[in-house]
Amino acid sequence: MTITRRTFTGLAAGTLAAAALGPRAALAAPKVKAGFIYVGPIGDHGWSYQHNAGRLGLMEALGADVATSFVESVSEGADAERVIRQLATTGHDIIFTTSFGYMNPTLKVARQFPKVKFEHCTGFNRAGNVSTYSGRFYEGRHVVGLMAAKMTKTKTLGYVASFPIPEVVRGINAITLAARSIDPEITTKVVWVNEWYDPGKEADAAKALIDQGVDVLFQHTDSPAPVQVAQERGIKTVGQASDMARFGPDAHMTAIIDYWDAYYIERVKAVMDGTWESKDTWGGFAADMVHMAPFNPNLPAEVVSMAEAAVEGITSGKIHPFAGPVVKQGGEVVAKAGETISDEALLSMNYYVEGVQGDLPA
Repeated sequence: MTITRRTFTGLAAGTLAAAALGPRAALAAPKVKAGFIYVGPIGDHGWSYQHNAGRLGLMEALGADVATSFVESVSEGADAERVIRQLATTGHDIIFTTSFGYMNPTLKVARQFPKVKFEHCTGFNRAGNVSTYSGRFYEGRHVVGLMAAKMTKTKTLGYVASFPIPEVVRGINAITLAARSIDPEITTKVVWVNEWYDPGKEADAAKALIDQGVDVLFQHTDSPAPVQVAQERGIKTVGQASDMARFGPDAHMTAIIDYWDAYYIERVKAVMDGTWESKDTWGGFAADMVHMAPFNPNLPAEVVSMAEAAVEGITSGKIHPFAGPVVKQGGEVVAKAGETISDEALLSMNYYVEGVQGDLPA
């Protein structure tokens, strides 16, 4: 079963109607009902689109054993709590909440429904019936940072950023460290839009960055607007969460693709066989949770070879994007040569590294 926000209020009635069908309907009932809430529209690109692709992959893999529903464009706040609670009260066995700002509403509702399993994406607080999961997107950002260093002529990179949370700050720093490992004169400018999905704000931020000399543009927002602006202005860019090549056929170097299918299948199967337990999952290339989109044919062969080698190196463990030396703005060394920043430190990253311009918002 799939629903949208527009039809969500009819869910309770629909569930009651199914129950009235009696024992035959009960025999045909799926083993698990899984609910998903998305911060943006599922559309055909971006963060929510990729989560929904994972839901579709789950349905294809488990067939009639699973029923799913989703609600899209749910704001992070009171609206999220309402939607999560409604999923919990309508027979869902497991609920995936797929945005950082859903963390506290998820935990609040989970306390009220201890038999329901909850999975919060990109969060850090867990409970007995709440797991957390995310991708090591910074691995992909290391790859594109290297590519940017080879493609920039102005030595100025730009980043359209959503919210100043560790996940986003890690991405900015990963790109900057990688680029400066090739050319220490490269700098990164950042514009914060304080939205996950707002094409107008994202486009304005992209234009402002390009006007300041940026010739390779990145984003940690969900619409294709920055890619479209990059195409219009003749610079290079990288897609977010899904392959956005069609929005910038010349500009789009590649994209960092989030891949959730396998995780959703594993976790729903765990509910089915009674092995589900609360845990944290943070996977990258090696765990098949992060992919690179096809590289643009207009890129120099040496750039593509370098990018492919970086993916291979990270996957094998030979390369770590946050291997030292890592130096904060202001000169404080947080990892010496030969050291690597721990997962714990990455998960709480709240500073810019050298080469990022401006101040990190409080």
